[in-house]
Amino acid sequence: MIENHLGRIAGELNLPNRQVLNTFNLLEEGATIPFIARYRKEATGSLDEVQIESIQKSISKYKDLDKRKESILKSIEEQGKLSETLQKSIENCFDPLQLEDIYLPYKRKRKTKGSVAKEKGLEPLAQTLYLQRHDDIEKLAEKYIGGEVKDVEGALEGARHIISEWINEDQEVRNKVRFAFEKHATVKSKVARGKEDAGAKYRDYFDFEERLNKIPSHRLLAIRRGEEEGFLRVIIAPDEEQTINKVERFVCRENTQAADEVFEALEDAYKRLLSPSIETEFRNLSKGKADEEAIDVFTENLRQLLLSAPLGQKSVLGLDPGFRTGCKLVVLSSNGDLLENTTIYPHAPQNQSREAINTMDHLVSKYKVQAIAVGNGTASRETMDLLKTSHLAAQVELFLVNESGASIYSASAIAREEFPDQDITVRGAVSIARRLMDPLAELVKLDPKSIGVGQYQHDVNQPKLKASLERVVESCVNQVGININTASKHLLTYVSGLGPTLAQNIVDYRSEHGDFISRAAIKKVPRMGAKAFEQCAGFLRVNAGRNPLDNTGVHPERYELVKHMAENIGCKVKDLIADSEKRKNIKLTDYVTEEVGIPTLQDIIKELEKPGLDPRGKAQPFEFAKGINKLADLNIGMILPGIITNITNFGAFVDVGVKQDGLVHISEMADKFIENPNEVVKLQQKVQVKVTDVDISRNRIQLSIKQAK
Repeated sequence: MIENHLGRIAGELNLPNRQVLNTFNLLEEGATIPFIARYRKEATGSLDEVQIESIQKSISKYKDLDKRKESILKSIEEQGKLSETLQKSIENCFDPLQLEDIYLPYKRKRKTKGSVAKEKGLEPLAQTLYLQRHDDIEKLAEKYIGGEVKDVEGALEGARHIISEWINEDQEVRNKVRFAFEKHATVKSKVARGKEDAGAKYRDYFDFEERLNKIPSHRLLAIRRGEEEGFLRVIIAPDEEQTINKVERFVCRENTQAADEVFEALEDAYKRLLSPSIETEFRNLSKGKADEEAIDVFTENLRQLLLSAPLGQKSVLGLDPGFRTGCKLVVLSSNGDLLENTTIYPHAPQNQSREAINTMDHLVSKYKVQAIAVGNGTASRETMDLLKTSHLAAQVELFLVNESGASIYSASAIAREEFPDQDITVRGAVSIARRLMDPLAELVKLDPKSIGVGQYQHDVNQPKLKASLERVVESCVNQVGININTASKHLLTYVSGLGPTLAQNIVDYRSEHGDFISRAAIKKVPRMGAKAFEQCAGFLRVNAGRNPLDNTGVHPERYELVKHMAENIGCKVKDLIADSEKRKNIKLTDYVTEEVGIPTLQDIIKELEKPGLDPRGKAQPFEFAKGINKLADLNIGMILPGIITNITNFGAFVDVGVKQDGLVHISEMADKFIENPNEVVKLQQKVQVKVTDVDISRNRIQLSIKQAK
C-alpha cells in the first residue's frame, strides 16, 4: 500500500507528514499540480508546484518498487525458497539496487560456468574450499575426478567458477565494489581505431580521463554520444587492483592453499561478473543524473521562453525574410487571424527595395498595423536595416523575432489544420507574427525540442524529457491564465483539468454558440463535468463578461466569499476591484474558515488588484549594433549589445547579430563564483558583451559579460 510510504516520502523531502498526506489525497482525487498549488494552499501548507511534483514522483517511485517486490516474492515462492526471514528482508528493503542484490541468488539465469560445474557435482568441493581451512587441495579435488571431471585442475577450476558466482552474489561484496565505484571510478575514453578523422569533433575526448563523481553532465553526455556513434571507446571503473585488494580483505580470511583458490575465484568474479555488472549500474546512474541535469536546463529555458513578454492583441505584419526567394509578408488581426499575404523582393538579386517599402506601407495603412515582426533567420539583419532607414520605423514598432521551429510548425499537421489553403511559407510567417503577439500561445503548438533551446535534449531519456516538458508547458499556461474566447485548442489542452477532448469541445461550442459570457457558461460544454470545471475554471479568463471576477484568478468557488466581503463594506464587487481604498477596509481574519485560510484570502486580494493583467509584461524592441552583420565584422575587444538565446550548465549563448551565436562561459558572467548561469542571466535577456575571441574557421565566438561592464 502506497499509504505506508508517505511517512518515508515526507522524511526524504523534509516535509511534514500532514502536507504529504493531504497532497497525496488531492492527487488521488484527480486534482492537477497547478490547481493544488494555487487553490489548495491550506491543505498543502502552501507547497509550490516543484514540491508537489516531487511528492508525485516519489509516490510513483514507491509504487514501482512495490510492484517489483511483489514480482520478486512471487518468483522466489514459486521456487519453494521463500523463508520468513527472506520475505521480511525483501519487504523491508527500500533501495532498488539492494533489492536486486537480495534477489540475485534466486534469479533465473541462463547456463553459466558455475551452473555447469554444479551439474558436474562440484558444489561440495566449492563449499569446502570456501571455508579456506585446507592446504592439501589436490587431495580434496581427487575425490571429484570422474565423469566429465577429467583431472584435479578441472575439479578446482569448476569449484572456482561456483565460488566466483557466490562472491558475485554476496551483498556485502557488491556494496564494497559499489562504494569503490562511487568514490574512485573514472571515465576513460579513447578514440576508436581508425576513427581519428571521422570523429574529429570528439578530439577533446580521444585520450581523456576524469573522475566520475566530478565530471559535468554536458561532458558525460558528449562522451556517451561519441561512444554511441562509434568514435570513442569508454570505460567507467575504479582502479582494478586496489578494488580487488579491498574486497580480498573481506573475502579471504585465511592463509591456506584453499584461500589462494578463493582469491583466484575473487579475481575472476571481479573481472568477469562484478565489475561489468556494477559498471552498468554506474553507467545507468550517471546517465540518469546527467539526464536530469540536462532536462532541468532544458525545462528552465523552455519556461523562460514560454513566459517571454508578449506584444498583446495588436495588428501585426509578420515578415519571413529571404534573399532569392523574397520575403513572405502576412498581416494578422489583433486576434491573430490572417488577413492578407504577399511576397516582396527587397534584396539581391531583384533589389526591389522601393517597391517592397511601398507594399508594406500600403498594408500598414490598410490594416492599421501597429508592429512588424521580422524572423531572425536568413536576410534578417538586411531586412531590419531596410525598415529602420524607411519612414515605417516612425510609424510602427519593429521587432526581431526568434524563428526557431517556425519551419517545423509550417509543415505540421497543426499548421495544415489551421491554414489548409496556404503554403508553408505563409504558415511560417504567420508563426513569426504570432510569436510576437503571444509567444506562449504559439510555442505550445511545437515540439519543444525544435524550439532551439536546451542541452543535449536528443541524448537524454525521451519519456522523462517529454513528461518534464509537458509539465512546464502546463505550469506556464496556468500561471498566465487563458482567455477562453481567443485561445486555440492547442493552448486549451494544457489548461488544468482539460486535455485534448475537452479543449476541442470548447472550441466547437464557441464556434457554434459564440463567445462565452461567463465562466459558468463553460459548464454547458459537452463532457465538462464538475471535476473538470473545478480544475480549469480558475485558469480561464472571460474578458468583459457579466461578472468582473471572471477576468481574475479568483476561483468560482470563492465568488460568494468576495461578494460577502463587498457587502460588508457597503459596495459591489466591481467597486472592490476598482477602488484600492475599499480593499484596505477588508479585515482578512474575519473570513478565515476551516477551508479558507490567510494564504487563499491574500491571493484573492492580489487578484482583485490586477484583473486581466498579464504577468509576463510587454515585449520591447531590441537593436543590434550597426554595421555588425557577419562574423568577419567582429574584432576582439568590441563591446556589443546582444540577446541571450540559450542557457546551458557551462554558460550562455548570445546573439550579437552575426547569424552565429557566441558563447559566454560561466566564468565570464560575473566577478564572483556562480554555480548556475541562471543565477545571473535569463533567456531573452538583453546584455552587453565583450568579444574575447573570434575563430572564423571553426565558426566560434567567445564573449564576456563581466569584461563588458
